Amino acid sequence: MNKKRSYNEGCPVSHALDLVGERWALLVVRELLLGPKRFSDLRDGLCGASSNILTIRLRDLEEIGVLRRYRAGAPVSGPVYELTDWGRSLEPVLFALGAWAMGSPYWDRHAPSTVDSLVLALRAQAGFAFAAGAPVAGTCDMRVGDDRFTLRFGDAGLDVARATAYEPDAVVKTDARTLQMLITGDETLDDAVDAGRVTLGGDERLIRSLIK
Repeated sequence: MNKKRSYNEGCPVSHALDLVGERWALLVVRELLLGPKRFSDLRDGLCGASSNILTIRLRDLEEIGVLRRYRAGAPVSGPVYELTDWGRSLEPVLFALGAWAMGSPYWDRHAPSTVDSLVLALRAQAGFAFAAGAPVAGTCDMRVGDDRFTLRFGDAGLDVARATAYEPDAVVKTDARTLQMLITGDETLDDAVDAGRVTLGGDERLIRSLIK
């Protein structure tokens, strides 16, 4: 582990910041929560981070055991990065941090967001939706632009993975900007469907359990 920057305290909070407190570190974790990615995928999602900084963050996170790097088979070229079990355990930390930040008067909910962050926001919303009523069950293929996600609804809540669903019960197609407006409540699902920015197929109850 790089010892150049440290709070040099025994407090676990300060040690956590030693580990993942550098700029972009937690956002790298966020971008890997839904599945492995290549360097180019991470760079595209974190467009504000230079290639050099991203390389350093990936190296540091691999060194401390938050993520691992491996070579995937054809047709994928180059190394692929994925979270370790310990790295994945940061998910509730990120969700709690995001929920806390929503109370900030400086939060701009309309600023651009990555597709992965929007889909993760859906997963967070699912916890509230399922707590408010009987959960639905099934699989949904969500297509956000060129990105594909599998949403699995069940008694335990909503599980999301970056993958194409096999024989899904429902399909939803939209773009990132529309999805963001739906999540923030700036547009209703019915209005987005009427405007042609969302296409629904199959069992609509699945997506309507998350987005009104």
